[in-house]
Amino acid sequence: MLKPRLGCLPRPPPPIRCPAFRYLHSPLFLGADFFYAGKPRLYASLAFISISFKLIYLTALHWTTEYLDRVRELDLNIAGDAKASRILESLLGESDLGDLSRLISGYPVLICGCGPSLENDLHKIVEHRLHERFVLVAVDGAVKGFLDYRIVPHINVTDLDGDVNSILRANSYGCITVVHAHGDNIDSLSSVVPHLEGRVLGTTQHRPTPKLHNFGGFTDGDRACYLVDHFKPSFIVLAGMDFGSVVGVYSHSYNQIKKPRKLRIGKKLIQELASKSPTRFFNVTSSGEHIEGVRHISFEKLSYLI
Repeated sequence: MLKPRLGCLPRPPPPIRCPAFRYLHSPLFLGADFFYAGKPRLYASLAFISISFKLIYLTALHWTTEYLDRVRELDLNIAGDAKASRILESLLGESDLGDLSRLISGYPVLICGCGPSLENDLHKIVEHRLHERFVLVAVDGAVKGFLDYRIVPHINVTDLDGDVNSILRANSYGCITVVHAHGDNIDSLSSVVPHLEGRVLGTTQHRPTPKLHNFGGFTDGDRACYLVDHFKPSFIVLAGMDFGSVVGVYSHSYNQIKKPRKLRIGKKLIQELASKSPTRFFNVTSSGEHIEGVRHISFEKLSYLI
């Protein structure tokens, strides 16, 4: 049998040039803590520093990897995301997560997205008086749907794409507005956030800061799920989360090219969260796609859960 010529073999991949990845494979990263651990007290201190740096670095690396996946998939502007984060941070006061923790921890939470099922789902929610028994989270423009029923949600997770007047009104009525910064909403951040009179918190898909949090997720809907799950509710119920090809009336502005891809990402991230979180997830969305790992139940059955 003829041996393949060298030119027929696949070209080896180029070496990784990122200094961060080189450090991962360096003796300093792999063995510094073991090397220093057997030395006198000074070296033991250096070992502790080495191990601490390693843990911090790997955490940052995981966040960066997740973020860069989204950048590649949607051709995001990293510089724009960083600029948006700086602008939002400059507009916010000190961040206090205590209100969110007290609202969510140990309580059932109902998260309403902006899918085409939202109108019907809100009608069912009011019919079964579920709005009186759940912590209510409106995803972006879904806040307008709540206000149309004269209901003020407890939390509004938004990148300010929804109806701005409704976002401002709900905030003035006591709703906690969690504003997300990204490269496409810089103008909205500057024009809307200063007019939010109530409680405001900030999130980012870029590097988190003391004022800007990154609980996980990417689109408003899945980001709301990650935020709520972070504070350990008793269980989470999804409504108005269709993830289909039809865009709901409460999704005011959207990119026709990026929107379907964002919906796929959002659905995938919720499925990943549901598979690894100890929190139980349920879905009462009237129509739309099945979300793997999230049990679909009727509003009648949901009424018996609480």
